[in-house]
Amino acid sequence: MPVRLICLDLDGTLIGVTNEVHPRVWESAARAREQGLTLAICTGRPALGQTRAYAEHLDPDGWHIFQGGASITCLKDGKGLSEFLPDDAIAELTRLRQKTGWVLELYSDQDYVCDQPADGSEAARLAIAHADLLKLDYEARPLNSLKGQAVRGQWVVTDQQLSEVMERAIPGLHYASATSPSVPGVHFVSVTAPGVDKCSAIRRLAEDVIGCGLEQTMMVGDGLNDLSAMQMVGYPVAMANGEPELFEICSHRAGHVNDGGAADAIDLALRLE
Repeated sequence: MPVRLICLDLDGTLIGVTNEVHPRVWESAARAREQGLTLAICTGRPALGQTRAYAEHLDPDGWHIFQGGASITCLKDGKGLSEFLPDDAIAELTRLRQKTGWVLELYSDQDYVCDQPADGSEAARLAIAHADLLKLDYEARPLNSLKGQAVRGQWVVTDQQLSEVMERAIPGLHYASATSPSVPGVHFVSVTAPGVDKCSAIRRLAEDVIGCGLEQTMMVGDGLNDLSAMQMVGYPVAMANGEPELFEICSHRAGHVNDGGAADAIDLALRLE
């Protein structure tokens, strides 16, 4: 059965240590679009700054999954399918931020805020490093100044802080931890509404928007946060630099991210076509 939808993780899949996409990936993506395949970024990042530019380059007219599945956005006309965080969840995240001092970011579809002062502390380093990763200017703002309705919270923490963040997870909300090769030792823990994750977004995109179903969907990823999505699609593809657990359930393997390995997955979809 041919592939109709290709969902691609971003960090560790499309971009590696240089925070750039290898040229051969763009070449394969262009061929896939010419053949009528739909390509969608599937990332925990927001549709802001450099991340939006990546999505526009991959498929400027298509739908993409941002915010760990909380935002499904069509770049052509701006239509969106968003799942919002409950107000009580935002209040609890804010209280935990005040109590622990962990770096907390809040996101809407068009904005993000972080109230960490640029005071030279370790927390400030984390907040500024993440803004640099997103190619955004860092400006500390009150959490209640977010423009639009919040779809996601995110903890930006160190290796040492990660376990406590997960231990103090708010019951009912969905937590997903991710990393980026360009900022080693930092964890980005997305917090979304109950039942909202990459799986729910891919299912909605495949079945309700594209209409191809999961059996004609390919998921390409490298991290454990991609595992459940890979298990539900017809064509799971693991990057060579991926976690070992992915190789056990993936039917195909692509090359290393720094060599443009995602192009191998796209080329596979074209061969199946």
